[in-house]
Amino acid sequence: MAKIELNRNPFIENALKSRYPQLAVFIVMLVGYIFAILAGLIGTPVGSHNFSIVFVWIAWWAVLILVAVPFFGRGWCAVCPIPLPGEWLQRGAMLAPPNKRPKWLNLRVPKMFRNIWLQNISFLLLALFSSVLLTTPNITSIVLAAMLFAAIGLSTIFERRAFCRYLCPVGGFIGLYSQTAPIELRIRDKQACVKCEGKPCYNGSEVGYGCPWDVFPGGLTKNTYCGLCMECIRTCPHDNIAVNLRPFSADLAKPTTRMDEAFKSFIMLGSAMIYAGVLLGPWGMLKDAAYNVGSNSWFVYAGVFLAIIFGVLPGLFSLGIYQRQNNIAFKQRFASLSTALIPLGMMFWVAFSLSFVLTNASYILTALSDPLGLGWNLFSTANTAWQPMLTSILAPAQTLALVGGLIWSARTAQKAANESWTSSMPVIVYCFLLTSVMLWLLL
Repeated sequence: MAKIELNRNPFIENALKSRYPQLAVFIVMLVGYIFAILAGLIGTPVGSHNFSIVFVWIAWWAVLILVAVPFFGRGWCAVCPIPLPGEWLQRGAMLAPPNKRPKWLNLRVPKMFRNIWLQNISFLLLALFSSVLLTTPNITSIVLAAMLFAAIGLSTIFERRAFCRYLCPVGGFIGLYSQTAPIELRIRDKQACVKCEGKPCYNGSEVGYGCPWDVFPGGLTKNTYCGLCMECIRTCPHDNIAVNLRPFSADLAKPTTRMDEAFKSFIMLGSAMIYAGVLLGPWGMLKDAAYNVGSNSWFVYAGVFLAIIFGVLPGLFSLGIYQRQNNIAFKQRFASLSTALIPLGMMFWVAFSLSFVLTNASYILTALSDPLGLGWNLFSTANTAWQPMLTSILAPAQTLALVGGLIWSARTAQKAANESWTSSMPVIVYCFLLTSVMLWLLL
């Protein structure tokens, strides 16, 4: 499949260049985000009837995992409200051309933090407390507010979107799996970038801001670190930026060489499997340990959680790919072959989310009519009875997702193995074993 430049269409091009459509979505999202915070603090403590729980962890999660990430990659980042107030403070404007004088401190993020290790850690922290986070509205509100204020605080200290690039737990998740999406932003002509003076796409100009994600479009080769904010389309003086429709997983043809990205794959795989066991499994003792935060059983649960992610999963993977005679450094081979786990991990999350979302989707109608649990009935759906949805197709859909992910990962493993001059078979066997475990957990 050849790439299709979507913004060759004048309507799409004008829509992407204009700030007003994006701003309108931003405002709606920001209002909804603030309402979710307030709902969690002042609404009912019953999670299944509180807007903050239902719309964040059921409705938004369903859109993110089942639609946005698989098909639009970083598309959510293009409309995410979290960095918005911080950017307005940082720029000193909402839509006006940027003032060249730096706002606030405008420091460069220290080199040691210019990676996704902090994102890995922040995701793990949320994962360890997820059982409480998914059921307790005021905890969800505290986390949402903390993310908003962290983004604002970092914007007053560091340049660009420091929170989004290096700390946001959702951003790291999306960045990893955006490599599989059929949407990308790339340049049309490399020579136009070479000859361009001032690089306004990166540094900004009188018509727009420099890339908030600290990415030079001329060097962009994968989706992981591009937030699809569309600023470069607005500032490029040569009309050299294209938004392309491309084959799925095009970025995976070039395996990663970074250990922070490699470990993100194991974090996401392990978290999906543990979530399936805790939230969907029949083991009461496991549920009690996960929910009783601070208890002795919870500390055991947390220790096992981290051991699986940082010990068992990468350890077994390392044993499988170890080859004494291979001339490529083990660290490089480990990172490269871990690329094969990305499609499998994404399908693990799709399969888990299908079960979690379809089981709880009926709560959306209830919370829509009575978002605070105060007895309202705005749309006459407040008394909708809980009922799982599409139960007859759930198991086949999950099986299809997991088997499809296994095949997808096997093909990716073959390409990565060719780059590393090694066999793909250990990685394929590893993926098969993990898929079997996930099938057992879900079905």
